[in-house]
Amino acid sequence: MIVWISGAHGVGKTTLATALASELFGAVVADLESIGRAVQNTLRGHPFAQQDYQSCPPWDATAVAFLSGLHAYIDGPVIVPMTVIDQDLLATLLTALSESADVHHLVLHADPTVLKERIISARVPGEGSIDAAEPCADRLRHLDSGCCAAVGGLHADGHVIDTSMLTQKQVLTSALAHLSVREATTRAACEDGQVPR
Repeated sequence: MIVWISGAHGVGKTTLATALASELFGAVVADLESIGRAVQNTLRGHPFAQQDYQSCPPWDATAVAFLSGLHAYIDGPVIVPMTVIDQDLLATLLTALSESADVHHLVLHADPTVLKERIISARVPGEGSIDAAEPCADRLRHLDSGCCAAVGGLHADGHVIDTSMLTQKQVLTSALAHLSVREATTRAACEDGQVPR
């Protein structure tokens, strides 16, 4: 299966992805931002370069090929912590991936006030306050767009986990419970000869 995790910057996508990978046998966490950086570096200075790599078609084409190939290679869960603001693009990505794997879309939500407090108080291990200032500022800049995307479309298409009042362990437990139910439903559909949703 492929587990796509969406949510605003700083909501805990990578934290949940790492925790899920430790709980699901043979799972890996796929970093699509590295593909984005490769696309940006390759097109730097080119007329077709885009400021946002998600707006550049080579990124989504490469992302789908990479995730599908990775899933086929490891024959285990591939976990993708990545928010795609363009809802049409996200739907296209998930639809393409569903042709080669059972895709689950988790959406992490947090009240904007709670999320802002988390971002400001967060400290990356091994980094001083000066080193942590830039990532913090970047997350705060993207806070509004990420929250708007979640409210505008992500919530309608994915399983929402409201993390506002949950610990990291509770978020993991909620995600695992949802995935367990979905997998059981898929197995039952396959046994009945139905095409899993």
